Amino acid sequence: MCLSAAPAVADNKIGGGAQTPPSSGKVSGDSDGTGTLSATAGAVVFDRSKNGSGGSVGPVTAASGNWTPPACYYAPKYTPDQLQKYLEPIWNAESTGSEWDLEQRNKYVNGGEYKDFNKAKADKGYWWDSYVTEGREGDPAALKCDKPIFWVDKGAAPPADVPEAITPEMLAELAYAEIRVPSTKVDLAPAGTTKVNLPTWAWLDTAKFRPVSVTASVPLLNVTATTTAEPVSLRIEPGTADAETYPASGVCEISGDHIGEAFAKGKAKQTPPCGVRYLRSSGEGSYKLRATITWKIHWTGTGVTDARDLPAGTFGADQDVIVQEIQSINR
Repeated sequence: MCLSAAPAVADNKIGGGAQTPPSSGKVSGDSDGTGTLSATAGAVVFDRSKNGSGGSVGPVTAASGNWTPPACYYAPKYTPDQLQKYLEPIWNAESTGSEWDLEQRNKYVNGGEYKDFNKAKADKGYWWDSYVTEGREGDPAALKCDKPIFWVDKGAAPPADVPEAITPEMLAELAYAEIRVPSTKVDLAPAGTTKVNLPTWAWLDTAKFRPVSVTASVPLLNVTATTTAEPVSLRIEPGTADAETYPASGVCEISGDHIGEAFAKGKAKQTPPCGVRYLRSSGEGSYKLRATITWKIHWTGTGVTDARDLPAGTFGADQDVIVQEIQSINR
């Protein structure tokens, strides 16, 4: 896999603070279809070649708590020339006030903290600035990244007072948000229409639910992280309180290459290892059976060889089940 990158150029923010990357600089990467990636103007590049695909895939939701990936972060954005091209038109427009403009010129040009946009160190580092994670625009958490643009030498750590500076773990968390897994439609027997008090078998072929992964990297920093999701269990929710699940918890664990067990001739009197028994007819309608896969999610990355856990994720789907009364004739 070949990666190439260039830092972003102008955006719509003045003097530092969280922002959304411009349309030409989304936090993403472009593929030529063969696995070769080239970075856009954003700092982070995603390799989704091992991710779930197709029309039915969707993102996982953290199974516990209110955990979310970071809403914003700091990473390289400008070379000295690029920062000059970004800031000088803002100062020249005088739209931010002469006092602010002078303060900025003194900081970045006149030697207050830097001189001439740090052009003397043009090959020795980058100007870092904040990014808002795509999809988190307007999130109050993104306002945490409000520090002015700052310089970091190549190979040096960012300032200690910038906890949102990009790390392999943060890359793993950003990759978490890019994970896509297939929709969960279970095989049922009887299929589609079942009877009151008749055990309905449910199962999944786990070949349809192989592990998926997304790799996030910052090529300019040579840091990377790969987040992997693996299916571990299936939860059955019958769609009505008038039902019992097998097992009673409704959670069916993976066993070998399948979840549950396919129904076959001769098993009619057996209790399914995974399934449901409806106790009441669905009338003229149907019940919405919901099947949810829980995915174990972990990551490895730069400096991290042993897998580290991230919150488990879930993704599910509904399917209609018609439940009919068993008709009997008394003679």
